[in-house]
Amino acid sequence: MSETHSTTTPSPTPDEPRSPQQVADDVVARVLARAGTALHAGGTVHSSYDGDQLDLEERTSLRRVAGLSTELEDVTEVEYRELRLEKVVLVGVWGSSGAGAANGTLGEAEVSLRELAALAETAGSQVLEGLLQRRAKPDPGTYLGSGKAAELASVVAAVGSDTVVVDGELAPSQRRALEDIVRVKVVDRTALILDIFAQHAKSREGKAQVELAQLEYLLPRLRGWGESMSRQAGGQVGGAGAGMGSRGPGETKIELDRRRIRNRMAKLRREIAAMQPARLTKRASRRRNAIPSVAIAGYTNAGKSSLLNRLTNAGVLVENALFATLDPTVRRAETVDGRVYTLADTVGFVRALPHQLVEAFRSTLEEVADADLILHVVDASHPDPEGQIAAVRHVFADIPGAMDVPEIIVLNKADLASPEAIARLRSRELHSIVVSAHSGEGIAELQALIADQLPRPGVSVDVVVPYHRGDLVSRVHEHGDIDHEEHTADGTALRARVDESLAAELEAAAVRRA
Repeated sequence: MSETHSTTTPSPTPDEPRSPQQVADDVVARVLARAGTALHAGGTVHSSYDGDQLDLEERTSLRRVAGLSTELEDVTEVEYRELRLEKVVLVGVWGSSGAGAANGTLGEAEVSLRELAALAETAGSQVLEGLLQRRAKPDPGTYLGSGKAAELASVVAAVGSDTVVVDGELAPSQRRALEDIVRVKVVDRTALILDIFAQHAKSREGKAQVELAQLEYLLPRLRGWGESMSRQAGGQVGGAGAGMGSRGPGETKIELDRRRIRNRMAKLRREIAAMQPARLTKRASRRRNAIPSVAIAGYTNAGKSSLLNRLTNAGVLVENALFATLDPTVRRAETVDGRVYTLADTVGFVRALPHQLVEAFRSTLEEVADADLILHVVDASHPDPEGQIAAVRHVFADIPGAMDVPEIIVLNKADLASPEAIARLRSRELHSIVVSAHSGEGIAELQALIADQLPRPGVSVDVVVPYHRGDLVSRVHEHGDIDHEEHTADGTALRARVDESLAAELEAAAVRRA
């Protein structure tokens, strides 16, 4: 019925057919070795377009490292101590697709377990062991079944792990039952992603969005222990010495926690709503000045920030880690023909992105829906780029209006991808282009494609602008298409195409011809 990673499985002879369990063993071994990943190849690589990367130095200095105790030996350590690495065991389930099934095939399970290992390492953990089980669907009680849960407990004890990370979303009852068996902390994929977001959020709005998502996840998962399940100042407690004023229906500690969480969630929603007008004002200003916008979206760690740096020299954080970028970055850029537009770097997506995050980051994700063009960045060197494309479009479907925005598939990391993979992707995605943000391959072609796809001004004007209104001429150069320009005695003669508002200003200021 089930197959599990085991360190005692004998190796088959060359002529012997490999059992499904031995194949699963190989999958776990490859995941643990990080074979074929960027981390295995040597970590983050920067180009000259990435700038000084001061944010990366700050983030690295705060990362959890192995061998450091969490106990304080001296009061001066309070602000500078680092947490000990959590030691984790990964758990995955594969089998027939169905209700609650994480992965239908062994190949899908390997890709997903690799991603889980990368998520765990990004969160600051050390992956010690893995367990991959075959089931038609996860067990409703313990996710793995009682026998496999007991085997997991022995693996955890043998390697000295303090955390189990499950490649799926656990129901509150499943997590509690599994923790009771393995006797260490159990977290699921959703909790792990939320932890990474909490570490990486920097802006006030980003921190509020992450906290809201965490509280939404925590609310149904509160667990009471011992006295926390007893009534607080409730019932006939006079005999216990509490006296007058303490009699009433009472409230358990867990109920009190839930009420506090709901109050905090309501306050966070008000704070996020209060931050929205400032962002809407910026967008309205760009629209008023007819500045086209381009949103860079895609799977996490596909190279979106590297592409933004290559196109604009923005110098934003680039790291070979999942969800390195959470706070959107907007930069000014110019097309090859001189038109100004904005480039927005957005948060990366992932398979089974927690719905709490989609809801909490909805205001940020609106950058995608409000754009004139989407650069959908894909890691062409990834084992399953088609799955990444599908996961991103699944999130797009949850953002009103995002599916209507024109999309260019940017096949990034061309210097690492195989020609066969690129050819396969280009045959499936007709509106695509191959680039490498690191080496610069294809960047000129991408810039030309952006210029071609951005909306062009639609109002034709033929005016003479007086010389004291050089600001209008400058705006035509920035935001319009000029067919003819000539300096005359009365002013600058322009024949161009501009947007409606600028056309009205030009007509109002133009020199009247005899």
